[in-house]
Parts: sequence; structure tokens; C-alpha cells
Amino acid sequence: MFEQILDEFTGTFSAVPPSVAFARLLAAIFLAACIGFERERRGKPAGLRTHILVSVAACLFVILGRELAAMEFGGDEQRNDPLRMIEAVTAGVAFLAAGIIFTSGGKVRNTTTGASLWLAGAVGLGCGAGQMPLAAMTTLIVVVVLTIVRAFETWFWPEQARDE
Repeated sequence: MFEQILDEFTGTFSAVPPSVAFARLLAAIFLAACIGFERERRGKPAGLRTHILVSVAACLFVILGRELAAMEFGGDEQRNDPLRMIEAVTAGVAFLAAGIIFTSGGKVRNTTTGASLWLAGAVGLGCGAGQMPLAAMTTLIVVVVLTIVRAFETWFWPEQARDE
């Protein structure tokens, strides 16, 4: 019985080896933290923890999809539809993001935070698929947009409060 339990944790066959899965999850954590840090710094309702959780969940869904496909079909070739995983994660994150966006005093608030959560999910999907360079490039672009474009807006339109 102890051997069976040990086998459950060590796994004799895996489409994504544990060390690779761990590296992908760590990448999802780090990259989402870069996005979440900016939102946290601005005091937004979804910050560091939320962005990390969304990204790690998306990463895990991709890894699990590969594992389940390998268990069902054998081998490490993915035979399930990867677009379905992307659609499922996108729908789940959209639900979270919609809950953050609200209207107050005739102004819509937190749209940027909702969009950054959506992007954190995409970054997690990229990490789970083993596309860390693409996820890192996307993270860099998102952080640039959140910081530099905000400074640009404030410089050109100082009279407008940019509270998104």
C-alpha cells in the first residue's frame, strides 16, 4: 500500500515531467507577479496575489490537459483540443475580471485591472504550454503599458483623473 501511494507522487509516466511542470509553474508565478505588483502598487482590488493565482491556475490547466490526454491516448502527444483549454481559462478569468469592473458616480472603474487579470491568465497559459519566452515578452509589454503609458497619459492629460 505504501508503495502505491509513493508511486502516486513519483509517477512512472508523465507527459510533462515534474521538474518541467515546476519550472513552468514558477515562471507563471514570477511573470504574473510582475503584472500584479504594478496593480498592487496602485492600490487596485486585484493585485499581486490575485494575478499570481490566475496565472498559476491557467498554467496548471494546460499541464493537466496534457497529462489527461497522455493518460487517455498514451504517449506524450497532445490529442485534445488546446483551444478548448484556452476558451475555458478565458471564460473563467473574464468572470473574475467582470466582478472587479464597476460603475461609480457615472464612471467605469477598474477596467485596466480586469484586462491585466485577463492577460495574467494568458501568461499562465503560455507558461503551461512551455512558451516561457512568449509569456515573458507579453509580461514586459503589459508592464510597459501599465507604467509608461500611464505616465504618458498623465503628462498629456493632467486634468483627467486616470483611475482605471
